[in-house]
Amino acid sequence: MKTILGALMLLPLGMSTAAAAVDDLEKRVEHGYADSGGVKIHYATLGKGPLVLFIHGFPDFWYSWRHQMDALSKTHQTVAIDMRGYNLSDKPKGVENYDMRLLVGDVVAVIKHLGRDKAVIVGHDWGGAVAWQLAINVPQMVEKLIIVNLPHPQGLSRELANNPQQQKNSQYARNFQQEGAHLKLTAEGLAGMTPEPVRATYKAAFERSDFEAMLNYYKRNYPREPYTEMKTPLPKVKMRVLMFHGLKDWALLHPALNNTWEWMEQDLTLVTIPSAGHWSHWEAAELVTKTMQSWLAQ
Repeated sequence: MKTILGALMLLPLGMSTAAAAVDDLEKRVEHGYADSGGVKIHYATLGKGPLVLFIHGFPDFWYSWRHQMDALSKTHQTVAIDMRGYNLSDKPKGVENYDMRLLVGDVVAVIKHLGRDKAVIVGHDWGGAVAWQLAINVPQMVEKLIIVNLPHPQGLSRELANNPQQQKNSQYARNFQQEGAHLKLTAEGLAGMTPEPVRATYKAAFERSDFEAMLNYYKRNYPREPYTEMKTPLPKVKMRVLMFHGLKDWALLHPALNNTWEWMEQDLTLVTIPSAGHWSHWEAAELVTKTMQSWLAQ
């Protein structure tokens, strides 16, 4: 049987050197903290204007959005958070402290801390899951929604219940749900999957993170076997939606995108990227960033 880390290493994380080019973004951003029910949520911000808030996935931190922050900060205030458990945010103990309601609350807390009523929300992977739930349950705070490689919850539920390949490819998540799974993760191992120019930056961030907290996202929120399809339809998403999906994504297969348009009240723009995998905002950074800019300007 593959180890937890071995399964994770199968994720398609190869990035082009150009997409991973390092600039001086770390020196230009300002840092802050918002209080979310006693949990400090760290964020980095750059630029002025309408608020765009970025939410990273696993394993990652705010710097995931360096390409998009750099470009969008010319017209917007860009804010990227460290999710609880990661990097400079608090890391409360206990799986119950990683419930989806609390993760959504963290984003709400940051928006309110910044003195705003709403924001354009951008999420990838677990950040995408939080973004979907925020848009569905707190729509008044979401101006527009951008999702990177995370199908709508109903699509993912359907595929886990009915698609044997998706079930097979979700073995890594089942491994992560096992007791003690975090003991098989290391900062060096996780950082080793990132582009070489930013590897040291990621290793330092993961050394500040809590691996058990990272996997509590899976233990608390990822469906468990036997998988069943969502029976009650979720409320339709009320705002405009832009989705990106790298078709080489090994963890989240693209059939889950089917019927997404049926769960929308407004227009859905779906961009599939054949050359990209799970981290399409890194792997196809220029395409993703320019598409975001054009879409936000509409």
